[in-house]
Amino acid sequence: MLEIRNLHVNYGNVEALHGINISVQKGEIVTILGANGAGKSTTLNAICGLVKAAKGEILFEGEPLHTRRAHQIVKLGIAQSPEGRRVFSTLTVQENMKLGAFTVEDKQLIRQNEEWIYDLFPRLEERRNQLAGTLSGGEQQMLAIGRALMANPRILLLDEPSLGLAPILVKSIFNTVRTINKHGVTVVLVEQNARAALKLANRGYVMEVGNVVLEDKSDSLLSNPEIQNAYLGGKGH
Repeated sequence: MLEIRNLHVNYGNVEALHGINISVQKGEIVTILGANGAGKSTTLNAICGLVKAAKGEILFEGEPLHTRRAHQIVKLGIAQSPEGRRVFSTLTVQENMKLGAFTVEDKQLIRQNEEWIYDLFPRLEERRNQLAGTLSGGEQQMLAIGRALMANPRILLLDEPSLGLAPILVKSIFNTVRTINKHGVTVVLVEQNARAALKLANRGYVMEVGNVVLEDKSDSLLSNPEIQNAYLGGKGH
């Protein structure tokens, strides 16, 4: 469904991605793991058109994405919930959600999606008229995911959804991601919490300084001693 081939991305004179290859099949949850600065967020931003490919290509169902602008990519069916949540703090929950639907023209579909999201996150419905800036971190994360889902995406890109959240909330967010996936949305997940991400995902890619160094099924990555030492705090923790 999504294919990244030999992707290079530069920030000024610095090459951030050195020719990576990643593929995502329809219906999968794929996670991208790696330390800070490995290039994970850059990869998601390149898929969304927020940073440009210097070389290589990104294909969505065979259609090139790397030549398109960000809003066109959303329209094709790819939406991102960004790192750090980035909700519009001076707007209400409801207004944030409506902004997420800016590329959707079908009013009924917008209403259906909104109902579905309030069903996924009842807390958001309770706070629909509250300013987003007054929500807790967990509620803002729910809103960031909800806002992305309002675009009616076929692929949802999640950048660090568990960042700064209490463990009980992380569990609930990950359970919701599983539900979203069961609804037919393919998910690409960038996540520091490697264990939780691998338990959720079908497959994982491991990035180090702009390169993909490993790709495998999640179970194999969970039981790989190198991965355990580098990302899972050693065996048995």
